[in-house]
Amino acid sequence: MVVPTKKIPKKDKIPGKLIVVEGIDGSGKSTQLRLLEKWLRYNGFEVFLTEWNSSDMVKSITSKGKKKENLTPTTFSLLHATDFADRFERNILPLLRAGYFVLADRYIYTAYARDVTRGCNPNWVRKVYDFAIKPDIAFYFRVPLDTAMDRILSGRPRLKFYEAGMDLNLSKDLYESFRIFQSRIVSQYEEMHQREGFTIIDATAQIQEQQKIMREKVRKHLPKKLKKKTVMEMP
Repeated sequence: MVVPTKKIPKKDKIPGKLIVVEGIDGSGKSTQLRLLEKWLRYNGFEVFLTEWNSSDMVKSITSKGKKKENLTPTTFSLLHATDFADRFERNILPLLRAGYFVLADRYIYTAYARDVTRGCNPNWVRKVYDFAIKPDIAFYFRVPLDTAMDRILSGRPRLKFYEAGMDLNLSKDLYESFRIFQSRIVSQYEEMHQREGFTIIDATAQIQEQQKIMREKVRKHLPKKLKKKTVMEMP
């Protein structure tokens, strides 16, 4: 696994801001993060958006393993950890040092929720990611499971094997397996949200209302010289 080799400075010595969104599939977190990205860019800030499982170095390997449907929970966990470590060292940390707003569509908490649900030891998973910097803001999009499932399944021809948690033998039915898998992931998020200091967003609220809450929270992390000024809203 690729791990950062240089000593990581304390977060308060890094000028950039790390903002992450978490939640189950169908919570709307990705839509909200992209709206936040547009708002920050509109106001002249340097922004970089990174997504879970998107490292070019690891993506093809993970894809091959998924097609063969023979990834163990530990292998699955280590592949995602390698992906994260590669993006962290190549993109996330350098851009934070350069003063960027780094927006992460899922962060280490996704691993905490999914890997533990798959049976990995919680302490082991946290140890694997102990090099990661704590975000300035971690938004958790809380949504009823039925609402999330309706959003995911509408217009989608078929769920994928690992997406539905079929590797866990939860149910022979693809959709029932997905429901059980997602409900267990929700339980993990609910268990960790106070400990990790998540900012909870009601993902059933209007899109504009959710975005307003996010922007107000982010305003507090703008450079001091801008805090007293009104940051422009996008037309």
